Amino acid sequence: MPRNRLKLHAPAEDVLSAAEAFALPFYAQPHRAYHNAQHVRAVLHALASRGVLTPALALAVWGHDLIYDPQAPDNEGRSAEVFGGWLAAQGAEAELVQEVTALILATRHTSPPRTRAEAVLVDADLSILGADVDTFAAYDAAIRQEYVFVPEADYRAGRARVLRGFLEREQLYVTPEFAALEGQARANLTAALAQLELARLE
Repeated sequence: MPRNRLKLHAPAEDVLSAAEAFALPFYAQPHRAYHNAQHVRAVLHALASRGVLTPALALAVWGHDLIYDPQAPDNEGRSAEVFGGWLAAQGAEAELVQEVTALILATRHTSPPRTRAEAVLVDADLSILGADVDTFAAYDAAIRQEYVFVPEADYRAGRARVLRGFLEREQLYVTPEFAALEGQARANLTAALAQLELARLE
């Protein structure tokens, strides 16, 4: 194995350090106002502060938004492919590559998580929804910035659909570690939706 490849059983810190170095240039792309390294570190903190962060989850967090094109529908799939390929090229075991790939795909938020690890990752990825009012407002503005190419009326309609979709869920957070965010998240989403509706009527 070449010296620059990770060993199959390399210490987790080495693997994660290499993953961060590989991922950071992607997250530094100028079109990313929200899906950047700050978001990655916020998700890592959300997991670590609740005592549920594992090496596989940390790798998945670094990989989950590796590819981000606001005009593309398959960012998570492409992220899983690119990051999984990189991980395999470093000499990671196939089982770990499969686990990390599945975790990344879970952040599509299109179906219920299948495992405990997927559940905490999905909740952590959505933890911004339950942030304080000012932090949520900054997130909401950053999302608009990422979709700057969309005309205002079209953006309001699309964003409203997204917010309603979240509010229509029976539960936003499915793990006990993140359950306390439910009330604030629903308040934030309701307020943001009301603002969009008000803007539409003006």
